[in-house]
Amino acid sequence: MVSGFDNERVAELLASDPYAQSLGIELVEVKSDLISVSMKVGEEHTNFLGGGHGGMVFSLADCAFSLASNSAGDRAVAIDTHLVLSGGCQPGDTLVATVSEVTRGRTLGTYRADVVRDDGRKIALFTGTVYITTD
Repeated sequence: MVSGFDNERVAELLASDPYAQSLGIELVEVKSDLISVSMKVGEEHTNFLGGGHGGMVFSLADCAFSLASNSAGDRAVAIDTHLVLSGGCQPGDTLVATVSEVTRGRTLGTYRADVVRDDGRKIALFTGTVYITTD
C-alpha cells in the first residue's frame, strides 16, 4: 500500500487535469489514507429528468480515484471501474468524493470512493482497479 498520499503531488495532478477543471472539481482534503474532492452540481450537470447526471457523479468519483492511484509517482491507468448509484442530486447540491486505497501491489491497485451529498446522504459507491507501470 502507498505509505501516504502526498498533498503537493495530488494538488499538482488535479491542477493539470483539464476535464476536472471544466467540471469545477476542487481538492478538499488529503490525508495519509484518503483524498476528498468536491464539486457543485449545476444546471449543466443535469439529465433530461432534471436530476444530476450519473456521468457527472462517475466523473467526480473517477477523478478522486485517478488522483489516489497516481499519487505515488508511478503511472496508473484504469482497467476496471464500477459505480453504484444509491441516491440522487440536484442543481445546487455539493458532492464530495472520498477515496481510499484498498490494496496496491507491484502492478495492480484497487480503490474505493464514496460520493456524499452535502446533506450527508451517500449517493454513490465507486470501485476501481488500475494497472501500474513505470512508463
